[in-house]
Amino acid sequence: MLERIHRLTIGRLRREIEPVTTAQLAAFVARWQHLAGGTQLHGVEGTLQVIQQLQGLEWAAGAWESDVLPRRIANYDPALLDELCLSGEVMWGRLSPHPAFERENDGQGRRLRPTRVAPLALFLREDAGWLLESPQPQPAEALSRPARELLLTLQTQGTSFSHELVRNSERPAGEIEDALWELVAAGLVTADGFENLRALIDPHRRRGEARGRSVRRGYAPGRWALLRHGEDATAEYVERFARQLLQRWGVVFRDIAARETLAPAWRDILVVLRKMETRGEIRGGRFATAFVGEQFALPEALDLLRAVRRAGEVNVEWDALPPWLAGERSAVARTGS
Repeated sequence: MLERIHRLTIGRLRREIEPVTTAQLAAFVARWQHLAGGTQLHGVEGTLQVIQQLQGLEWAAGAWESDVLPRRIANYDPALLDELCLSGEVMWGRLSPHPAFERENDGQGRRLRPTRVAPLALFLREDAGWLLESPQPQPAEALSRPARELLLTLQTQGTSFSHELVRNSERPAGEIEDALWELVAAGLVTADGFENLRALIDPHRRRGEARGRSVRRGYAPGRWALLRHGEDATAEYVERFARQLLQRWGVVFRDIAARETLAPAWRDILVVLRKMETRGEIRGGRFATAFVGEQFALPEALDLLRAVRRAGEVNVEWDALPPWLAGERSAVARTGS
């Protein structure tokens, strides 16, 4: 009888929710992720909070400091990210498997081509354990010979500075830098400083033209190290990722999870979300009219959704929104909602 009363209560709570339009959902996400004017965060603590919200979400390597963080942090300064990385609070690296590691039907894999738009994630070091649970395959034929040699060096000698890797190799510094970028793009290597990644992305830094300015500002390159992945994803990973989705988006449904490269199967996430709703941690219902299936939201996200709906017409900066939501702009233009 208690279970029946509980189910009826959940059903009544779901019916009380009034869904928002796609434009209102976009306005909500802009405020939830500190993209809207007046909602940006500040300083080191604000940068850490943004990274905690976005961890596990991969962007092009160069986009983090050209687009993602500056939109969410007022007066963003690269020194903020350097301080968090060098203090050991934040890590970076590729979390999703590289397509070159996927063997094709003939058993032959593709060669790994390093690119400046390689997807990379920022994440808290304390959460690295569950974010790196998914195993990372390493077919040797996908890597170039210099990259394989450098990977072996890091495996045997441990974390090393760039000049140590060059000194211990018979290859020129340019080949070592290319090999490092190849390993970064493959998700096999990271560094304890973000300046290491800037030096790979920016050709001027790679030639050492900006090195003096970098040191004076207080963020010199750190040490390179292996990015160690786990053996297999566990049930804890599903629950942690479900909670991460809620923290990132406030409102979660299948269309959101389907666009996350690291997300487990929606059916597994759904089991976790239903349990959280039963415990009263989150609310279930229909929050966005344009999306089908079960939807769930944090209580504080529901309050913000109601505030956005009461505000009526909203002006949305679609270009600042994540790609999957910005893609709904044409649908809003057709329907007016």
